[in-house]
Amino acid sequence: MGWFDGLRKRWSGGDKGHHELAYWQKRKAAEGTLANEQYQAFYTSHFGLSCDDYAGKRVLDIGCGPRGSLEWASMAAERIGVDPLAAEYRKLGAADHQMRYVACGAEHIPFADGHFDIVTSFNSLDHVDDLDETIAEIGRVVRPGGLFLLLTDVNHDPTPAEPIVFGFDVVDGFLPAFEVLETRHYEKRIRGLYQSIDADVPYDHADRTRRYGILSAKLRRR
Repeated sequence: MGWFDGLRKRWSGGDKGHHELAYWQKRKAAEGTLANEQYQAFYTSHFGLSCDDYAGKRVLDIGCGPRGSLEWASMAAERIGVDPLAAEYRKLGAADHQMRYVACGAEHIPFADGHFDIVTSFNSLDHVDDLDETIAEIGRVVRPGGLFLLLTDVNHDPTPAEPIVFGFDVVDGFLPAFEVLETRHYEKRIRGLYQSIDADVPYDHADRTRRYGILSAKLRRR
C-alpha cells in the first residue's frame, strides 16, 4: 500500500479561501477564458460511462471550481456545482456557464437526501475542511443505486489550499454506504492531476518512496 495509507494529516494554518481564489485569479490572467472542454472525457469514458448515462440525471460536482465543469452535460436534468467560492467565481466567468453554482462547503450540501443520481469530486476531496463530514454528506445526497466518481491526489504534504492528506485507502471511509466498483492508482509523474491520469503510469506500491499518487474510484450507493 502507499506510504501514507492509514494516515491523515491536516494543514495547521493559513487562509484556504484566499489561496484558492488567488490560484484561480492567476489562471484566469494566464488563460483569458478558463477552458472546460477537458472535463467530458473524465466524466464519461474514463469511468466507462457515456453521455447517455447522464441523460435526465441530476448531477452534482463538489468543489467545482470556476471552469464550468458540467457545461458539457446538456443532456442532464440538473447540473449543480458547489464550492465555497462560487460567488467569487462569477467574476472569473462562471456567470456565463450553463450550470448552477451554489456557494457552500462540502460538509453542508443544501439538497435533500438522495437528490442526486451522480455526484463527483474531481481534484477537490483534499481541499475540504472536514473529511468525515464530507464523506457523510456525499452518502446522504446520492440516491440508492447512484454513483460517486472520485479523482484525487493522495500522499501529498498538506498545503493551505489542500489541507487534508490521505492515502489510497480513503475509499474505505465510504464503506459500507457505498460499493466500490473500481479503483485505479496512478503515479503523479508530471504536474497536474488530469495530465497524470492521461500519462497512465500505474502507481508502484512496491516502491516505498514517499511521493504523490493519484486515486481514481467509481462507487455505487447501496
